Amino acid sequence: AGKKLLLITNSDYHYTNKMMKHSFNRFLPNDMGWRDLFDMVIISARKPEFFQMSHPLYEVVTGEGLMRPCFKARKGGLYSGGSAQMVENSLDIHGDEILYVGDHIYTDIDLKNCIETIMKGAKSSFSGVEPQYSALIHSRDHRATLIELINQKEVVGDLFNQLRLALQRRNTGRPAQTLAATNMDDQELTESMQKLLIVMQRLDEKIAPMLEADGELFSERWGFLSRAGLWDKSHLMRQIEKYADIYTSRVSNFLHYTPFMYFRSQEQTLAHDSYSHYQAQINGSAVDSTGAY
Repeated sequence: AGKKLLLITNSDYHYTNKMMKHSFNRFLPNDMGWRDLFDMVIISARKPEFFQMSHPLYEVVTGEGLMRPCFKARKGGLYSGGSAQMVENSLDIHGDEILYVGDHIYTDIDLKNCIETIMKGAKSSFSGVEPQYSALIHSRDHRATLIELINQKEVVGDLFNQLRLALQRRNTGRPAQTLAATNMDDQELTESMQKLLIVMQRLDEKIAPMLEADGELFSERWGFLSRAGLWDKSHLMRQIEKYADIYTSRVSNFLHYTPFMYFRSQEQTLAHDSYSHYQAQINGSAVDSTGAY
């Protein structure tokens, strides 16, 4: 499809050569080596400086990693240092034509400065999402029970707050204005609040260990990498959403698509969109029950 493939790594020559040989050479024909897979290889790139600064460029000329100064990169070469601008100029490509693949968001995608250079094009961050997704699937029953307990506590807590507000208003000589406290005197209000506190405490005793155990199927120490607590996204997940155009569990997933594929993002929902989705579900249920369209 006319695409070029580059390897840009911060590792030195000896480490890169050993790792790539081990990872690729055993799967290649005898007359091929890992370097034949790439149109250009750059080691010791010093990312993220690679994207915004110009370092001296050296060509690796021997199998032992000896280098000589070089002023222009060429296709098929093995280089050390340089800059993103040098790569663009030597291959006659520009930022919006580049799909950048990385697995470390701090060094592969500079959060402040790199976006305006080579990163103008599509970015792609690959995370180990498969084990986490599997753990989430197997945690469904656990999380459903946990959410139900939290919802119960919210209902009890709301009733407690209504009684608390009613008692507070009475103490200042104002009407209670809550249905829950209409027929209660002050002592009954206090006793009811104490009972509700006991109920919430018992719910907390069930909720706390379940919250602690949430995510243990993925990591006993860290829980889910994509979650912060039960509801929120983790800092890592927010960075991936913000700076990566695509993220997937492994590069081989792209084998299912042609090189000409244009990936489009799904609808980005807002908090209030959940109500419209809820209404759509209700309307769909009503249609199913009546058989009308």
